[in-house]
Amino acid sequence: MSEFLSRLNPEQAEAAGTINGPVLVLAGAGTGKTRVITFRIAHMLSIGIAPEQILGMTFTNKAAREMRERLAQLVDPGVASRVTLGTFHSFCIRILRREATKLGYLPGFTIADDSDQQGLLKQAVGNAGFSTREGFPLAEVQAQIGKWKNRLLFPKDAKKFAETSYEEDCAIVYEYYQELLELQNSLDFDDMLLLVHKLFTEFPEVLAKYQDRYRYLLIDEYQDTNAAQFTIVKLLVGETCNLCVVGDDDQSIYSWRGADISNILNFPEHFPGAKVVKLEQNYRSTTSILNAANAVIGSNANRHEKKLWSDLGIGDKVQVVKTASGEAEAEFIAGMIQQLHESEHYAYKDFAILYRSNHLSRELEQSMRRNRIPYRLVGGQEFYKRREIKDAVSYLKLLVNPHDDQSLLRILGTPPRGLAAKAVEQLKIGRATTHTPMVDQLGLEEFRKTLPPKAARAAEELDETFRLYREKFQEPGALAAKVTSFLRDVGYLDGLQRIYKDLNDSMKRRENVDEFINAIAQFEQREQEPQTLEAYLESFALLEESDRTEEDDAGGDAVTLLTVHASKGLEFPVVFCVALERNLFPHERAIEEGSLEEELRLFYVAITRARKKLFITRAARRLQRGMLQPAMPSPFLELLGDDVAEFPSPDDLLRPASDESVRKAFAEIFKMLDKRNRD
Repeated sequence: MSEFLSRLNPEQAEAAGTINGPVLVLAGAGTGKTRVITFRIAHMLSIGIAPEQILGMTFTNKAAREMRERLAQLVDPGVASRVTLGTFHSFCIRILRREATKLGYLPGFTIADDSDQQGLLKQAVGNAGFSTREGFPLAEVQAQIGKWKNRLLFPKDAKKFAETSYEEDCAIVYEYYQELLELQNSLDFDDMLLLVHKLFTEFPEVLAKYQDRYRYLLIDEYQDTNAAQFTIVKLLVGETCNLCVVGDDDQSIYSWRGADISNILNFPEHFPGAKVVKLEQNYRSTTSILNAANAVIGSNANRHEKKLWSDLGIGDKVQVVKTASGEAEAEFIAGMIQQLHESEHYAYKDFAILYRSNHLSRELEQSMRRNRIPYRLVGGQEFYKRREIKDAVSYLKLLVNPHDDQSLLRILGTPPRGLAAKAVEQLKIGRATTHTPMVDQLGLEEFRKTLPPKAARAAEELDETFRLYREKFQEPGALAAKVTSFLRDVGYLDGLQRIYKDLNDSMKRRENVDEFINAIAQFEQREQEPQTLEAYLESFALLEESDRTEEDDAGGDAVTLLTVHASKGLEFPVVFCVALERNLFPHERAIEEGSLEEELRLFYVAITRARKKLFITRAARRLQRGMLQPAMPSPFLELLGDDVAEFPSPDDLLRPASDESVRKAFAEIFKMLDKRNRD
């Protein structure tokens, strides 16, 4: 046994030490899956496997960073840096940068973000002869196209598989949408997987090259893979099938994103001869919390059997608390946080409040403010989705990809420069008749002749600035300085006050753009080699909600408010899971569709975020459309018997909250907890 395997428990060591052939590691919540993956890689390196032959794929940038940092602590950092670790999308984009010309794309392709896709879809709906006002909501069409791409269906295939007239119409829109993407040399996120699959199936020599390079594959969070990811993995591992996947079917909560739980449930059938290793020792939570989690998830029939256990002690039983109303629930939670903060010296950052849907945060936020409790809300407007940041990025994308008409249309009047509706109309005509990218038309005399003198001068200046900086950005390095200079010379920085008339608003947005430039500087500092603008834009396109600036993170000592979905992968000493009521948790849509198993897995995820204390709350009445309506308890609460939970419901909690009633309720609950601890 190598030094790395000797530092793991027996099940972890078995998972990390089985190198050849397919391995399924069923890693229950808090059982140390990241430790297993990093120690497995370290062990592989120690027995002579070349780092370049190892590919590890995760689902978030944060997980990939954590994995790389841990690996660098176990082995030589230089060796660790040669292991390929990243998300599925970052891996696919790396391949496409090298190979996309085989599919007809130019090397400088850009990645369309959500707003770009919406703009292209709106145009595609119009080109197809439909209207967004006539049963074609863009979000639904976008979701349908995403489903087809995740099933590896191009437009011609989507037409064959369309089951309704609505889907047939969506397939027509899909065809126009894909043509617009290709015309602008752009990809959307689903294209990354779709096109890599096309490369692997249509160009066997490309597949063989990557099979030869990556002899050993590790996939984290395997329960979250969709059909396209599964197929790409299946192709990559080939006949040698040195594949290790780590996941937990009990935490499969992303079917709405296309995740297919059958990938992990049927792994032994997909990969015959697979070894299955179960990790059941939990290093996070007390036994009482795990007993509640096991009681809940054990009700699901469609799962790999496993049972979490811990040697961290019994701990407090889960508290299931009923309050008079949603407002009383929020006040109860605020009061309990203050009580534990003062009496047991928990920091505010030790608390998390989890809810099934974002709208439930309102009363909780109000209560935090009323009680002067610092908090951070996860899932508000992200820094990188602010308008001024997206405008700055559109300017930069045009330097890399002149075919990106969508970005030009976004910034043409930002700030105002006289290039209004008439100029846009002429650009679209030129694009349709000559196929010349819009940004290149700015430099054409025949285009400028169609404009008033002031607008013509603006077009010429814009064209000259783009051409000048396109040359300057050819050389890697000094990105932050060049971006600052470009945004100033193109008129964006000084033009913010003309875009946002209010002085305070424009100053705040200028500060945000400055912070964006700081992020570019940090990107340069993190990398060892001088970086290109293309490399930065690629990293920007793959940013996730977990990639936050310090400012956006709200930092410091604060209670965290977030949805259960957003809490996956996190842990807190004290957790409040709120609104366990019918139609809220489980969600009304899940009840209607009869898809309660995933909702139950979501509840399991909520329970297993808690390390020491877990409170589950519900209200007897809750505001609905301005009226207090009776709220029925969640059927999930019936799974929590007296053996795993306590149900303290003093009369005070059933009346509208007041300072005195809340104090009495806390006293009753703490009396029960003290008695249990003494027993």
